[in-house]
Formats: sequence, structure tokens, C-alpha cells
Amino acid sequence: MRLRLLLALGALGLIALAAGGCGSSTAEEEATRPPDYAKLLAGAPAPLAKLHAEENELLGGGIDAYEERVGALRGYPVVVNTWASWCDPCRQEFVDFQRAAAKFGKRVAFLGVNTEDGGDTAGAFLRDHPVPYPSYSDPHSEITESLGARRGLPNTAFYDASGELVFFKQGQYHEQSELEADIRRYALGESG
Repeated sequence: MRLRLLLALGALGLIALAAGGCGSSTAEEEATRPPDYAKLLAGAPAPLAKLHAEENELLGGGIDAYEERVGALRGYPVVVNTWASWCDPCRQEFVDFQRAAAKFGKRVAFLGVNTEDGGDTAGAFLRDHPVPYPSYSDPHSEITESLGARRGLPNTAFYDASGELVFFKQGQYHEQSELEADIRRYALGESG
């Protein structure tokens, strides 16, 4: 009887340890899981809903198609993230853009520019790190350079609702709050 009790307690202890280990990986997975875009962005205005319908797509057309899209989004501020799948800082801040697009995507248009990357590699990255907006392929950095980038990735461009480029940030966002503050200040024109 005593042996059975000890074995039962030991088994319960192992189950508790296993559950605790699973809990931490579940919390980690939860932190990197993309938001429920369909739920959070439901009811977005038509021009923004059109962007959401093109989620994770890699679009061609180069700088002309990109500029045409930004022009078509007049009336809404636009935030553009330039990235590449091989760029570690880009990969690190991508989750911040996932969350920001889910939070602000009913008021702000988001676009990506995939720079100097292969379509297959970029497509695979987007399948693993989905965003609710399309990215323009920029294999020779023409779009990125037109924004004012000198070199390096990632970069973020902010257009106001009239379509004017009002701020260009070179380098990575290290905190979600940093990105959100710039969206509020440069895209939405909020002070403080």
C-alpha cells in the first residue's frame, strides 16, 4: 500500500512537471502567435479592407505600382515597413508590426516592401509570420531607396492622410511602444 502511494505521488509529480513545462512553451507560442486579424479588423473601411484581403501577398509592379497604391490610399495614413527574410532585426520587429496592424488597421493602411529577397524565401517567411497586408517585391531596392534609405534594413516610412511622406525611420523598432508612439505621432497626427 505504501509503495503504491509513493508511486502515485511520484507519477503526479511528473505530470505536474510536464504540465509546467508545457505551460511555458504555450505562453511563448502565445506571445509569438499572430493576432486574429479577421476578428480585429472586421468592419474596416473599404480601402483598408482591400489591403487586408491581400494579406501576405507579394506584389510586383515595382516602384510605379507601389506609388500608385500609396496614392490610392489618400484619406488614410500609411505605414510602410521595409524588410527581408534574411534580416535578423527585421525578423525581430515583425511581431510588432503584426500587433500594430491588428490594433490600428481600421484607421491606418499598412504595407510592406520586401527588399533584396527571393520570392520563395519571402513567401515562406510570410506564411510563418502572417501580416494583414501585402508587401511589394523590391529586388533591387528601388522602392526602398525612393523612401530615402541609405543602406540597411529594416526601415519604416510614415505617410499622412494626404499621401505626404512625413517621417522615415532607419533601423529596427526595439519595443512595441516605440512603434505605436510613431504611428500615433506621424501617421495619426496625435500629439503627446
